[in-house]
Amino acid sequence: MNTISIRRPDDWHLHLRDGAVLEGVIGDTSRHFARAIIMPNLVPPVVTTTDARAYRERIMAALPKGDRFEPLMTLYLTEQTDPNDLEDGKNSGLITAVKLYPAGATTNSHGGVRDFDKAMPALERMAKIGLPLCVHGEVTTPDVDIFDREAVFIETVLDPLRKRLPELKVTMEHVTTADGIDYIKSAESNLAGTITTHHLIINRNALLVGGIRPHYYCLPVAKRENHRLALRAAATSGDARFFLGTDSAPHVDPLKECGCGCAGIYTSLNTMSCLAHVFEQDNALDKLEAFTSLNGPAWYGLAPNEERISMVRQADPVAFPDKRDTGAGLVTVFDPMFPLHWEVVET
Repeated sequence: MNTISIRRPDDWHLHLRDGAVLEGVIGDTSRHFARAIIMPNLVPPVVTTTDARAYRERIMAALPKGDRFEPLMTLYLTEQTDPNDLEDGKNSGLITAVKLYPAGATTNSHGGVRDFDKAMPALERMAKIGLPLCVHGEVTTPDVDIFDREAVFIETVLDPLRKRLPELKVTMEHVTTADGIDYIKSAESNLAGTITTHHLIINRNALLVGGIRPHYYCLPVAKRENHRLALRAAATSGDARFFLGTDSAPHVDPLKECGCGCAGIYTSLNTMSCLAHVFEQDNALDKLEAFTSLNGPAWYGLAPNEERISMVRQADPVAFPDKRDTGAGLVTVFDPMFPLHWEVVET
């Protein structure tokens, strides 16, 4: 198979940042993707419907002329989140989901939830009105090893929360472990998971072997090879509970290449080529459309895109730039460490 045609994909977990970085990177998403769930962890974070409306306007203003793209806005859950504002945002059609960051879990998460009891009024209202919760599934307690944070979160936070509010619809974002995959598969309802492009490709060796490589550092951090293989098996299975959320997260190089570098990998530019490579390796190109274009819309109650994109397998490797230039500085593009031959040729 040298040519494939699929419905235009969506990205169900995306960081666009703001200002000059937003303006520099948004075209890499809008060129291939019709919609994306936009993360709210700006500085300051997007915590109210008013904040989300203003951020959406900035995104739309930054879109390259002629691109058709719909940002699906989220709110940053805090212990002070107003349930009425959540409901108003959902009813207006502006708010698609709410994002839970345990405090200190990742970039700009210091304002996240520490005491879940204080966030329960908002979570209870979300369960009642059918507003999904997107979860960064890691604990942040110092005594838990960073490679175990996801498994401990499932046991100590997520499972008790789902038992307390079984009607709450939860998306486990950027699942990185076999534990997460198995937990989602065990659920009878109201639980799904996004998987990133880079976690399908790298394990923790990419970050640590041969020297510390900051452009492979992300949170959740890449895990052992057996976990990567579990993610690939889930993504390429066609199982409707798993779909693409790139977690593409641009940081300018000085913020990555320093004594305490930021977490985040920028994959928007070459995600579709990387995914086609992975699915071809696993003899699952026929499942690529489900993972990128069908399962996510079904989970969020949206129709799949009518437009299509075509991809062609080129004889020579596709030449992607190493850097994306933004008004705030250079952002390094994810290097999968193998040549990419699949290219989007029509959108």
